[in-house]
Amino acid sequence: LQWWCMADEAFLASVGGKDDNTVVAWDLTSGRPLCGGHCHNELTTAVAFFNGTSTKLITGGNNNLRVWELDLHNRKINPTDANLGNMRRDIRSIAIEANDRYAYCGTASGDVICVQLQGPINFKMVGPQKRLLDGVLSTVLTETGDVLVGSGGGEITLLSKVDLTVQRSVTVSGGVTSVAALGNHYFAGTNQSNVYYINARTYKDELRQTCHFQAVNDIVFPQGYSELFATCGSNDIRLWNARTCAELLRIQVGTLEVNCIQFTKDGKSIVSGWSDGKIRAFGPQSGKLIYAINDAHKLTGMKRVSGSHSGVTAVCVDNSNERILSGGADGQVRVWKIHGQSYALEASLKEHKATINAICINGIDSECISASDDGSCILWDLKRHIRRNIMYAQTYFKASSYFVDESQLLTAGSDRKITYWDSVECSAIRELEGSKSGEINALDIATDGSFFVSGGADRIVKLWGYDEGSCLQIGLGHSCNITKVKIAPDMKTVVSVSDEGAIMVWKI
Repeated sequence: LQWWCMADEAFLASVGGKDDNTVVAWDLTSGRPLCGGHCHNELTTAVAFFNGTSTKLITGGNNNLRVWELDLHNRKINPTDANLGNMRRDIRSIAIEANDRYAYCGTASGDVICVQLQGPINFKMVGPQKRLLDGVLSTVLTETGDVLVGSGGGEITLLSKVDLTVQRSVTVSGGVTSVAALGNHYFAGTNQSNVYYINARTYKDELRQTCHFQAVNDIVFPQGYSELFATCGSNDIRLWNARTCAELLRIQVGTLEVNCIQFTKDGKSIVSGWSDGKIRAFGPQSGKLIYAINDAHKLTGMKRVSGSHSGVTAVCVDNSNERILSGGADGQVRVWKIHGQSYALEASLKEHKATINAICINGIDSECISASDDGSCILWDLKRHIRRNIMYAQTYFKASSYFVDESQLLTAGSDRKITYWDSVECSAIRELEGSKSGEINALDIATDGSFFVSGGADRIVKLWGYDEGSCLQIGLGHSCNITKVKIAPDMKTVVSVSDEGAIMVWKI
């Protein structure tokens, strides 16, 4: 679906997808359609209104370019095909001159077609001679009339209005899906969730805003510090200023996916679990690799594979900064002894039959709890390295956490239930309906134990009173499944992340 709003905001034009492929003009005052018509036999992907009149618009697509005139009295829309001669192009974006003399059409071939709109609608010129990489995705005209375009290869190029030759060009990260010009200030947005500012005089790019452009798998705060947090996504770890939401650091290792992250309690390293089965620790200021544990978890040879993640799927750091607990898609929980940049396997705990989704350790490092897709949560004795107790349910356990005084445990999973458990006997105390429509993927308890938050496939962040067991507040904003939620140590904000790549900070 493509749409365009008239400058005076009287009408809006929309173009449907390949199953619909019609153009419809809408009255924005009443919200009702005025008229519409079949765009073309081929797919139409771009639409734009004329600047001087609200009754003319232009559409373009695969081997088609049409000017439409609205007949408001008869509620009809009449097309006129542009004469492009033998030229065949897939038009992706359209920009019209302020005086409506020419239209500049960005194409999937990487060039721009100029068409005259006054009199016969004929082809005028095409450029640049060297086509832009991966097509022209966005087009806009500057105040001087020159053409500013963005390509799928990340090029932001200024073309001359006289002959469409390249005047200036700069390359940014990601395909440029939108461009805007305001005097000597240009802005560009990319399909990698980056917003760039370009000064027209120097033509230097400056990253102004960024975020994950694919699913975010985890979010964590440092121990007792609310001013920054870290997230991990499809191929990187990012540190953020919690107040300004500015990116402070980015860590990438090729195209590997980061499944989970954790700060050590002293804040000197970020421990992360990766899809290649390795655990990597990085410096939180430099982003440099401190150590890597190879083959921490198996990638092949598992009898049962569950979930979408592979390799290391959960990590936890003890309070003395001497041990790392990890869980993997192989169903194993492993304890690693860390000393500086060296490491050694202390124990391997093999009872789970499916992916480990969460690991949480108690305050004195004597035991931990692991939550798995096999329908069990296991309490492990970390001194004797044996199972102390186990909890079963007809669910894929997605999250688990100790209460503040460690007398109780909280779990959530695919059965949409939030369950309170006695931490000694591992018997269920209370069960809440955490969601009506989807599984619960994450929960986190406040540092004083007065409330907790949850999130999942229903896309709603929920804040619960711990003792009352009732939902006190909800947060609506995510458009895809929530993957993790975390309460800031000062209990003033909640951060949630999701599959659409969004990071949302909620004020409590």
